[in-house]
Amino acid sequence: MNLQYPIGKFQFDGEITSTVTKAWIKEIEDLPGLLREAVSNLDDEQLDIPYRSGGWSVRQVVHHLADSHMNAFIRFKWALTEENPLIKPYDEGKWAELSDYTLPIDISLSLIEALHKRWTNLLHSLSPADMEKTFIHPESGEVSLGKSIGIYAWHGRHHLAHITSLCNRQGW
Repeated sequence: MNLQYPIGKFQFDGEITSTVTKAWIKEIEDLPGLLREAVSNLDDEQLDIPYRSGGWSVRQVVHHLADSHMNAFIRFKWALTEENPLIKPYDEGKWAELSDYTLPIDISLSLIEALHKRWTNLLHSLSPADMEKTFIHPESGEVSLGKSIGIYAWHGRHHLAHITSLCNRQGW
């Protein structure tokens, strides 16, 4: 198993249809509950174990998901209200070293639950024309909202798999 990419890297070469985006939105909608379930029985010592050598701890992964998905929500709002905005990337590795990443994970789990309710409400309201709206990521180029939904559905599964595969390997 590839510990860094337990579900592989994001790939989608098909047509981004309403059926495809609805399935992705459902994955984004389901993530908070699946994440809370995955970490529900972990103690502080377990939360501070990296999912792989050189990787983040479970605690950092949970806090990262909150930060990443907050950024995604804002990017969607920019793309919906501005013409092809240039978004600002952030150094997620440096963010993971900040003091808020040592806080109890329930803070970020609650944030993710509330954020995903707002985000998926917004995603469900998107029209086919909205799905074609784009933002520009300085490193990735122009990204449509339709594709971005897929990227963030994958992102949630990706980090959830970091946690669940560690738990399985450790017998937790």
